[in-house]
Amino acid sequence: MIANATFDRLKLDLLGRSRRFVAALEDRVRQLLLGWTVIVALLCAGRILSSSLPAGSLTSALMLFVPHMLILASPFLGYWTANRLFPRGVDFAQPEIRLARLGSWRSLDPVAARGHSAFGPVGLMASLLIGMLLNLPLRTAEFMAGVPAMTAAAPPWGQMIYLAMAADIVVMNFLYTLCFFMALRRMPFFPRLLLLTWCVDVASQLAIAHYLGGAPHLPSAVAAALAPLLEGNLKKAFISIIVWLPYLILSERVNVTYRWRQPA
Repeated sequence: MIANATFDRLKLDLLGRSRRFVAALEDRVRQLLLGWTVIVALLCAGRILSSSLPAGSLTSALMLFVPHMLILASPFLGYWTANRLFPRGVDFAQPEIRLARLGSWRSLDPVAARGHSAFGPVGLMASLLIGMLLNLPLRTAEFMAGVPAMTAAAPPWGQMIYLAMAADIVVMNFLYTLCFFMALRRMPFFPRLLLLTWCVDVASQLAIAHYLGGAPHLPSAVAAALAPLLEGNLKKAFISIIVWLPYLILSERVNVTYRWRQPA
């Protein structure tokens, strides 16, 4: 009995903490974006200025500048898209076709869903929110540390690696930012877009591996160093799918919040 009471108090305390954390996220978005801008801008400037390959032409200068600026701007593009497509404080219609059909569920109207005890992206959902948010700086840091900045003076295989990995970071940062705001604002299409984002992530790593496999004169040492980065991204995507996909399908909180239905 004492153990059960202690566990219940701990669960309520964690739930309350997650509610306060999620409630403050939307108000702190500008602070988070400002922090991102300062840190990533400094990293990008350092990489551009310290590049070992000279930017002796406009093409080389653009090759150095544009990918880094797109990486810097990618979360802002996701935030802007979120504000345009699903602004804060708006309820969105449910999709006409249900894809998550496992389990037995009873539909709720919007008022009943909002009043349900399991409504809101809190509890375990808050962990998923944090994971999506942390994915941006972690993957960007891996790119900054593992992929040198290249110019048009670099060998073709170097340019291919640099541009392909930069494009991957830009696209994935944009998609994970979009998923984060969809989840935070209780957009019904969030589970579908997150699944699509995971699939894009997996397909992107495989496509990059295939693309770079055909790079002319790619040194074996470079290929060996690049493989763990691509494998690590693949593993993270598969782990996310294995851990979170069952939760997104079967969780009462996810179904009440995003699908307006509860267990029958």
